[in-house]
Amino acid sequence: MPQQRFTAALRLTPFVLAAALLAPLGGRAGLLGGAPAVPYAEAVARTQAAAASVLGRHGRPSCLIGKLTNALLLLSSSCEAAGQRSALCALADRAVVSSGWTLAFADATARQLLELAAAKAPLPSTPAAEAQTTTP
Repeated sequence: MPQQRFTAALRLTPFVLAAALLAPLGGRAGLLGGAPAVPYAEAVARTQAAAASVLGRHGRPSCLIGKLTNALLLLSSSCEAAGQRSALCALADRAVVSSGWTLAFADATARQLLELAAAKAPLPSTPAAEAQTTTP
């Protein structure tokens, strides 16, 4: 038994070392295997498709929740990579840190996501864009 524990600890050592080395970098999701950044429009489209699947009940509840969660993680990552600040990005950021997802929460999140996407209610994405929208 002690030999097995030691062997398991050796297998985990590279991951522990990597985490320790990357911790000072701020713990960004992309560094430790988080969702890769894709173009913002693609992330929005994937998230809309996941939301439609949730509302249409195209799968088991746990799979639907996972699908929407993964799409929202992708959207959050893409928003950050593109410097995008929109209502959709804010929704994704809030949702991905929520715990204890239920199907009812996924439904509400999916509805809100589809409403925001349909309204195309982005906030200015950069300080320069903010200056342009506030200048007469």
